Amino acid sequence: MPYEPPTHTVERSLRATTGAKVIAGVDEVGRGAWAGPVTVCAAVTGLRRPPIGLTDSKLLTVKRRNELSEELLKWVTSYALGHASPEEIDDLGMTAALRLAAGRALEALPVRPDAVILDGKHDYLGSPWRVRTVIKGDQSCVAVAAASVIAKVRRDKMMAELGAEHADFGFAANAGYPSPVHKAALEERGPTPYHRLSWAYLDALPQWRHLKKARSWANESVPEVEGQLGFDF
Repeated sequence: MPYEPPTHTVERSLRATTGAKVIAGVDEVGRGAWAGPVTVCAAVTGLRRPPIGLTDSKLLTVKRRNELSEELLKWVTSYALGHASPEEIDDLGMTAALRLAAGRALEALPVRPDAVILDGKHDYLGSPWRVRTVIKGDQSCVAVAAASVIAKVRRDKMMAELGAEHADFGFAANAGYPSPVHKAALEERGPTPYHRLSWAYLDALPQWRHLKKARSWANESVPEVEGQLGFDF
């Protein structure tokens, strides 16, 4: 299907209204997976014309996504990745794990961003970062789209490598997301060391239910960034 290419509109607006010079686009992958880390990419692109065909990674074929990722690694001004492990997701909950991974990515950039464009409705980053949330930012904002593609390709590669020792789970094909192959392997063999053990899928596996971790964070106060909207600036 045809789609509108992403633009620098949001970035130009931030520059004009806040004086921000270094602006990072941030996107995550792996939020809904049953296994593996959640991965966040922070990308700084400036206002240069992006590679042809750049858009949300989910709209691209695997072949084109991999090709585009290689182009982007040479094209972006800078980028960095941050991960939160399955254990951290189990211990902290997804919102806090996303904040941890995104913070790691942003802190790893060679220059600290003045502002962040975050894909989605909610600001899971919070202070001290100055955040503008953009729904479907991975389709409309150049820097976020670039982060989307890089994060997806790098996490897929990571899951394929992790899955080499657990071939029955098909991580190279499903990247830790539920699929018929993944579900069948879980039922027969139980979770691998890379699975998130606080998640509800274990409720449907009586023989492995004893491995489920209690969500200690679920009974406590909701983290400050949970459901928080982006700052208006």
